[in-house]
Order: sequence, then structure tokens, then C-alpha cells
Amino acid sequence: MRLIVGLGNPGRRYRATLHNAGFRVCDRFAERNRLGGEVRKFEGLFRRGRIEGEDVGVLKPETFMNLSGRCVAQALRYLPAEPSDLIVVFDEMDIPAGKLRLRKAGGHGGHRGIRSVIESVGTSEFPRIRVGIGRPRGGRDATAHVLSKASAAERRRFEETVEFGAEALEAILSEGIDIAMNRYNALPPVGGEQEEQE
Repeated sequence: MRLIVGLGNPGRRYRATLHNAGFRVCDRFAERNRLGGEVRKFEGLFRRGRIEGEDVGVLKPETFMNLSGRCVAQALRYLPAEPSDLIVVFDEMDIPAGKLRLRKAGGHGGHRGIRSVIESVGTSEFPRIRVGIGRPRGGRDATAHVLSKASAAERRRFEETVEFGAEALEAILSEGIDIAMNRYNALPPVGGEQEEQE
């Protein structure tokens, strides 16, 4: 079984924030692939279905971002899945807004949600999709930035990036991480080129 995990914070207050990019990509992926309804499980919201003959689960931890790994570890203990079956989706300030960056594995880069997952499952050897939200501008606090909601102008770019994220998940499942990386990492940011921030 492949287990897709989107990182974010639960509750209406955080629903449309940049920090919940992982949740949004998972929701869009589930819509595109007509997966079953969500149920509360593993301290998160879980749904599953079959895509091209493969059993696929989608999990959104409700433990808040910094404890996401607790939910993921519970799911891996119960489901027929190993850490190598994970694909984790999360926001990334060090990538320009509107751009995706896919990786086979790697460290947490200071992101507390992915750090929690790595610590809880005992390995960083799993694919991930980082959804660029860009750095705050004008001296704005980083926490305020990630917990902010996109402006009307930014919303369109954000939703287009979410759509690309859902497509990238499908590509990983159907073609493998290497082909998906080559395709999606080469794309310019949605809405035009920006200065690289990584």
C-alpha cells in the first residue's frame, strides 16, 4: 500500500493558510481520483481507494504540524505499509511560491512537521513533495507568513500549484519518483519565473 501524507494544521482557523498546502494537495488528489470519504483514524483524517490496481491511502494528521509523525507512525503500525511506501507533501518557504520540488529522500530542512515524521518513523528515506510558498517579504515574521491566508491575487497561483501537486502525486504512483522529479522539478513557478530562494 502507498500512503500519501499531507502535513498541515487542523481546524477552520488554519484551513486556507499557506502552511496547509499539504492538506490541500491531498484533498485535490482525492477529488481527482474519487477516493472514499474521510474517516477519523490514527489521530488524523484517513481515506483510501484503488488507483490503477494499487491500494492507496491518504492521511492528514490532526495532531498539529509539530506532532505529525505520531499520526504517521500509528498508521504504519496498522496498515500494510512501510516507511518506504510513504509520500509526504508539505509547504516550503525556501522554494519560490508557485513551484514544486520533488525529492526521493532527505533531511527536514528545519520544517518541524517533516522532522516529526522522520523522527517518528525512524528514517528519512521516503519521497516527498515540497510545495513552494516563498519567503515572507518586507521583514514579515516567518510564523505569521506560513499561518497567513493567500491574498486574492495569490490564491489563484496557490490553487494552480495545488493542482500540479496532485498531478505530481499521480505521476509518482504511475511512473515512479525519478520520472516525476525530472518532469515537475524542471517546471518554472506557476505565474512566471521568480528568483530562486533555495
